[in-house]
Amino acid sequence: MTKTFKILAALLTYPTVEIQEAVADFLPPLKEESLVPAAFIKRLKPLITEYQERDLLDLQERYVLLFDRTRSLSLHLFEHVHGESRDRGQAMVDLKAMYEENGLVIDSTELPDFLPLFLEFLSTLPCGEALQLLGEPAHVIAAIGERLAKRDSSYAAVFGALGQLAGPADTEVMEALRKEPDDDPEDLDALDEAWEAEQVTFGPGSPEEGCPKVANMLDNLQAEISGGAKPNGGANNG
Repeated sequence: MTKTFKILAALLTYPTVEIQEAVADFLPPLKEESLVPAAFIKRLKPLITEYQERDLLDLQERYVLLFDRTRSLSLHLFEHVHGESRDRGQAMVDLKAMYEENGLVIDSTELPDFLPLFLEFLSTLPCGEALQLLGEPAHVIAAIGERLAKRDSSYAAVFGALGQLAGPADTEVMEALRKEPDDDPEDLDALDEAWEAEQVTFGPGSPEEGCPKVANMLDNLQAEISGGAKPNGGANNG
């Protein structure tokens, strides 16, 4: 099991008290596994410091403004490729099937293409296989990272680390993504218009139930850091 993927997943999950309490233990496992170059691990420190020093409500408000209210920064991978088309629905069916074929049964109402959930899944795979799969959305990861960097967001460091793991993005695809509108999270009227179409739902449960079960994910990550328990979080090994 690869702790690096679980730690990066936690940093991209909606901020909670559990994450605030756990972030102090994130850097040593990243350094120990050495999948991410040291310079990119160092760049994560400002985000971790913010988790430790800023008010939780402030962190949550920022997260929602960036990743929930800004379509161009959506953490749903297929949103950037398929939008709301039927192709996205089939892609998520295929991704969910891949999770289940590898013994991972989603117990969250979050969509399968939610990046933190995808990273948690990768943490259960052999490292080589996980890196190969992460390379498939390399262009989306790079595009979101560029947009966050333009906003001078500390979250850009997480995407920088992911970009190192995913490898180079296809140049032509990146150019196409750069031409896509990059929403202004402060322009609420424009954002409401962009999200006017109803969001695709996938599987049972209400949208309000939210993202992977953070408490379980962090409990298991802490157990791995201190001893090596099996991962669980937003999905279960079945």
